[in-house]
Amino acid sequence: MALKAGLEADVNSILSISWDERDGKVVPETADVNLANGAVRLEAAYLYADMADSTTLARDFDNRTAARVVRSYLRVMSKLITADGGAIRSFDGDRVMGIFIGDHKRTTAAKCCLKMKWAFVNIARPKIKAKYPILAERGYEIEHTAGVDFGKVLIVRAGIRGSNDLISIGSAPNVAARLSALRESPYRSFITKAVYDSMHDSAKIYDGKNMWEARSLTVKGQKMTIYRSSWGWVVD
Repeated sequence: MALKAGLEADVNSILSISWDERDGKVVPETADVNLANGAVRLEAAYLYADMADSTTLARDFDNRTAARVVRSYLRVMSKLITADGGAIRSFDGDRVMGIFIGDHKRTTAAKCCLKMKWAFVNIARPKIKAKYPILAERGYEIEHTAGVDFGKVLIVRAGIRGSNDLISIGSAPNVAARLSALRESPYRSFITKAVYDSMHDSAKIYDGKNMWEARSLTVKGQKMTIYRSSWGWVVD
C-alpha cells in the first residue's frame, strides 16, 4: 500500500474506533493499555515541573554542560515525584510530568510542588551554579516552576507499533503544563482552585499563615482562579 493511502486508512480507522474503556485503579504502564483501542479512565492530579529557558542554555553553552544541568534538574524533580508516590509517565525536554492518584492526591501533589521549590533553591540551583560559574558570568539564571491541576482523564496509547507511548486526554494535564510555564519568581508553585479547595489544610497553612495566594489567569480566553506560593517544604 502506498504511504498516502496507508495514512488515510489509519486516520479513518482511528476516527471510527470503539474504545475498550475501563476504570483505572493505578496509573497504567504503557504495556497495560491495548494499542489498538485500549483506554483507561482515571481521576488524578497532574504535576508538571519545568526548567525555564533550556533553549538558551543549549544554544549558548557547551552541549555537555547543558546536558548535565538539565539532567541534574530532572533527577531532583523526578525523585521528589516518586518519593511522594507519584508516577512519571512523560518527559519533554526540560520538563517532567507526574501523576498522583489515591485519596490524598491533590494534597500530595501540592506538597510535592513546595518540596520542589525548596529542593531547587537549596540543592539543584546552588550546586549547578557552583559547578558552572560561567552560567552566571554570561547572564544565564536557572529557574523552575511547578504546576498542578486535577480532573478526569482518558489515558490511551498513541503512535505506531514499536514506537508509541501513553497520552492523557483531559484538561488537567494541559492546565498543569500551562501553570508550569509561568515565570513569577519568587513564586514557583502554582495550583488550580480545584486543587486548592480540596486539599488538606496541612498543605495550605503553616504556623497560622496561608502559604498560597489567589490570583486570576486567562487560559485560551477563559478566566480562572489559581493559587501561587513562594513557600518551600523542607526535604529531609
